[in-house]
Amino acid sequence: EFETKEAFLKAVEATNYDLIVIDLYYDNTAFPLTAYDVARLKKKANGGKRLALSYINVGAAENWRYYWQPEWKLESPAFLKKKYQGYDNEFYVQYWDGEWRDIIFGNDDSYMRKILDAGFDGAYLDNMEAYIYLSK
Repeated sequence: EFETKEAFLKAVEATNYDLIVIDLYYDNTAFPLTAYDVARLKKKANGGKRLALSYINVGAAENWRYYWQPEWKLESPAFLKKKYQGYDNEFYVQYWDGEWRDIIFGNDDSYMRKILDAGFDGAYLDNMEAYIYLSK
């Protein structure tokens, strides 16, 4: 909804919300928000502090994310288990699979490390209920 990252940052800065949940990547670009960007967002318009959480999809892989490989398809890699109904570009994953866990957390190049390095206070973990859809 914003033409530039700067316009987005200014719009959020102009609010007094106590908590924001936003994506690490502005407008699905290849470049994550920086620590400077996130620090700006943690200050409310009235001068108070706010919490900033980053959205992360733990239970589904999204084919526009930095980690996606062009050769990936269902069952290859093995953690890609099922199309996410209603979302053409997402696939439910076995998030307990070691290869997927390595993408999400546990190393210096993981998605969660990128979130922490950007200075977010924490993360909103989406699709943690994916195991339900995989068991049907």
